[in-house]
Amino acid sequence: MGSQEIAGRSEAGGASPIPAAGELDPGIVALADRLHSTAIHLLRRVRGEDTAMGLTPPRASALSVIVFGGPITLGDLAVAEQVRPPTVSRLVRDLEEAGLVVVRPDPHDGRVRVADATAEGRVLLTEGRARRVAHLARDLAALTVAKRKTLVRAAGILEEVVVPRGRPGPGS
Repeated sequence: MGSQEIAGRSEAGGASPIPAAGELDPGIVALADRLHSTAIHLLRRVRGEDTAMGLTPPRASALSVIVFGGPITLGDLAVAEQVRPPTVSRLVRDLEEAGLVVVRPDPHDGRVRVADATAEGRVLLTEGRARRVAHLARDLAALTVAKRKTLVRAAGILEEVVVPRGRPGPGS
């Protein structure tokens, strides 16, 4: 299958409007399926490094959003984590009790609560991320230089797909 078939656009003609779900090119759907499966397997592979943090996966995920995204309202955290507000309240309470986050009233609206990572929370997540990255780097080291260069280009393309325009990219 050529790049035109996979990309769903002509090299000279630029992007076409996004079709309705039932009208998607089967090649694009197959590519999306492969990427989805690969992303899940990749995350499962490096997730084993998270046990050293001593956090449940939901707590680690919420703390990651807080650490790498900066102070965040509990409502925005619920949206980011795709959970209901009571669930986020429990997660944040547990993280606060563990000394990993602090919760303060929003300076502009005292009814809103904002979670921010403590130094201990930042260190825990930074070290956890370093373990995940080291695990993946060891796997990548087994690839040829040509394959790693291809992955560098692919990572840039994937960042274009997942990062909304005007927002910081992964790892920011």
